[in-house]
Amino acid sequence: MIQIGQYNRLDIIRETPQGLYLADEEGNEVLLPNKYVPKEFKIWQTLSVFVYLDHEERPVATTLEPFIQLHQFAYLRCEEVNQIGAFMDWGLEKHLFVPFKEQARPMKAGNWYITYMYLDEKTNRLVGSSKTKKYLNNDNISVEKFDKVNILVSHLTEKGANVIINQKHEGLIYIENIFEDIRTGDKMEAYIKKVRSDGKIDVVIQPEGYKSIEPNTEFIYEELKAAGGFLPLHDKSSPDEIKNQLGLSKKLFKKAIGALYKDKMIAIKDDGIELL
Repeated sequence: MIQIGQYNRLDIIRETPQGLYLADEEGNEVLLPNKYVPKEFKIWQTLSVFVYLDHEERPVATTLEPFIQLHQFAYLRCEEVNQIGAFMDWGLEKHLFVPFKEQARPMKAGNWYITYMYLDEKTNRLVGSSKTKKYLNNDNISVEKFDKVNILVSHLTEKGANVIINQKHEGLIYIENIFEDIRTGDKMEAYIKKVRSDGKIDVVIQPEGYKSIEPNTEFIYEELKAAGGFLPLHDKSSPDEIKNQLGLSKKLFKKAIGALYKDKMIAIKDDGIELL
């Protein structure tokens, strides 16, 4: 089935005065208008095209790249507001419609808004919404601590920057963790700092000082912080000393402090390890 609001890989099946007709494996067809037809092509050649609805609400293909796809968020400019709603520039000829009921606050032409795009089940039309919170889900979180993620800055508050994580979850970069100029609409890579028990997600722009590939690395790091930055254990300590204080074997202890040392998080001294 040809997917509205998404990219589709379709085969050229015939040429007409209006353009090329493309089809999927099930035989569903869509027109690629002449203005988007590549200079060179062959029948049965496969093209990657974006499919949306034209001004007459008919499926049509394009080689233009939209700013947003189905079930995604993007920062879009409002081009027009009339008696039925607002219309956003999303990179295609026909603007994306945002009805009044889907506006978090009344939109104004010329302003920019974080917008979510969905397919209206009643009309089968692509529609936008600036009530983005209801389309984010932190019940089934798909990220973990230290994961590298893609974020979209949704808005700034006194606490910090609220962000959309991987087009799925809501997160927060606390103000004390912001060391550069960021604004609403910025897209960037970031890192998961913490996933809280209540479903809230803390995000940082820069990676933490280390990444715990070895699970015991984080444990020792936290033990060091709790002990004021120093533990009287080192690679010459006896297995019993290490076991009694940390509950780890000497082999696992050495592997973990080796990772911390490599990442320049600790110094290994004659009398113990020290947090840098």
